[in-house]
Amino acid sequence: MKASELTPNELNIPARLVIATRESRLAMWQAEHVRARLAALYPQCSVEILGMTTRGDQILDRALSKVGGKGLFVKELEVAMEEGRADLAVHSLKDVPMELPEGYSLAAILEREDPRDAFVSNDYASLAELPHGAVVGTSSLRRQSLIAARYPHLTILPLRGNLDTRLGKLDRGDYAAIILAAAGLKRLGLASRIRAVLAPEDSLPAAGQGAMAIEIRSGRVDGADLVRLLAPLNHTATAQAVTAERKVSKIFGGSCQIPLAAFATVEGEQMRLRAMVATPDGARMASADVSGPAGAPEQLGEQVAELLRGQDAAGILASCAVTPDNHEGLAPHA
Repeated sequence: MKASELTPNELNIPARLVIATRESRLAMWQAEHVRARLAALYPQCSVEILGMTTRGDQILDRALSKVGGKGLFVKELEVAMEEGRADLAVHSLKDVPMELPEGYSLAAILEREDPRDAFVSNDYASLAELPHGAVVGTSSLRRQSLIAARYPHLTILPLRGNLDTRLGKLDRGDYAAIILAAAGLKRLGLASRIRAVLAPEDSLPAAGQGAMAIEIRSGRVDGADLVRLLAPLNHTATAQAVTAERKVSKIFGGSCQIPLAAFATVEGEQMRLRAMVATPDGARMASADVSGPAGAPEQLGEQVAELLRGQDAAGILASCAVTPDNHEGLAPHA
């Protein structure tokens, strides 16, 4: 019998579960969403939230690529699980490193929210409307490269802070427009701030964008029980899609130092996976688009990576490694 088919009476349901999360408004929304789902499934279990500030939240003057990468946003949460202060952690999957520490695993991937990028501006309806020299804010090298390739007349500057801080900077006039993840805006009830949603053809999403992940200590005594408890939250199609996306990213280093996009969609038993790597200025780009069985996501990721290699992805990535200004990952969830 599959874990998702077990009834509550057949599960070893604990009296208490603690969810570790970052304390940003979006991260807390995600943790509360998981808490509510678990409370509805297991009303006899007290589900609590442990809010934490991570080192990634504290370092605001340097790119993550310079100080340790995306793992800075999850390390403290993993320590809380190791010390027994938390049983699971909820993350935006886009912020989770491709390689987890030994003894940790992703137990469930929730159904994806809108994975696309969003154009946000108080004065303009689209990127195409922005005048020459207009300042666009983004924390992502991926977005930077894609915008620079299509709109070389625009000025792209790094955008710092959490979602509310970024919107505040736009409202103060620091930027003519900013690019954010549509998922975060929608989850926080801020969809009205979106002037346009960028189609994947124009701005291919990052691996895992819009998806939420639940991490556990797989090595703990009741690790198998936790996996079974969390099984109803796992969304198969989303899990398949992000597995393919993360495979591409992992093959190319899984780093926040490179402009890399990977986006998969699943229809029935078939998956379409698109990916690209580029230089930050958008001058050089490699892209691939393949379809195959949804049940073999890692193989599809490997196939896409091989096509990218055939377009000198290695040369593109090598040039990115020496780029002096690297803005990807200045803050998560964006």
